[in-house]
Amino acid sequence: MPAPLLAVDAPFLLYRSFFALPESIRGVDDRPVGALLGAANVLLRVAADRHPRAIVLCFGAEAADYRVALYPGYHAARPPVPDALAWQFSVAEEYFGGFGWTSTSSAELEADDLLGSLATVEAAAGGSTLILTGDRDMYQCAGEHTTVLYLKSGTTGFEAVDAAEVVRRYGIEPALVPDFIALRGDPSDGLPGAPGVGPKTAAEILRRHGSLEGVLAAVGSPAAPKLSSGERPRVAEALREHASALRAYREIAQLRAVEVARPPDADTDLAAGAAIAERFGLGQLSRRLAAATSLDEL
Repeated sequence: MPAPLLAVDAPFLLYRSFFALPESIRGVDDRPVGALLGAANVLLRVAADRHPRAIVLCFGAEAADYRVALYPGYHAARPPVPDALAWQFSVAEEYFGGFGWTSTSSAELEADDLLGSLATVEAAAGGSTLILTGDRDMYQCAGEHTTVLYLKSGTTGFEAVDAAEVVRRYGIEPALVPDFIALRGDPSDGLPGAPGVGPKTAAEILRRHGSLEGVLAAVGSPAAPKLSSGERPRVAEALREHASALRAYREIAQLRAVEVARPPDADTDLAAGAAIAERFGLGQLSRRLAAATSLDEL
């Protein structure tokens, strides 16, 4: 089987690594480098385990303008990037490039959109993609050619989530994940969802009606004399009253296609990685890379 492409949610990985490791880890010019160190360690571990044909790190806007226009509360509660992490973001492309990994970014859309677009391009070429992320929104990409490697915050390792696992966890197919998010809400993105609708109810009504549009059609208009959808009256009323907002939440959760080229094959370069790690003041990582002859030795 051909080696997969590894597409990485770089902002999540850097944030996760920043908060997982002490800020006292210092490198060049006494700058904090814990996020860079932690991110490299995760990617090297995944590379050793899955042997991807190439690794691409995706960056993007914190909140795409069109998503904020649809719902001003989208990402509104997220704190600014800590100063100690901001510098690490600014040098991330140079640093990761030293390992033979490439970076891609979009000023208008978000890293998630790039991840989904890379998976689409890879599938069209007959390949497969591993999406490394801690964002459950990406479960919508799970399918025959795409697996989500879900990283939990505060723990080591990852969980492989394919289409069957999405169904097991959520009770719906991956294509309905944006509809599910619209109904259930997503606290991490600031989306409130439908009042009174939790994950169990969201999955039940989506299975019954096939999609968010099917759900909204079933509950009818506010003037409908009675309900024929099978939903409890209070839930049906909430769905009717918030129909426009729910459609906006679904559009926010749905990935946007970005024009991307299929990345060429590129092996992880341990010697060059050792050199870039040394340059950034990560001596222990540099020595470990220099001593290894293959990823399996790390």
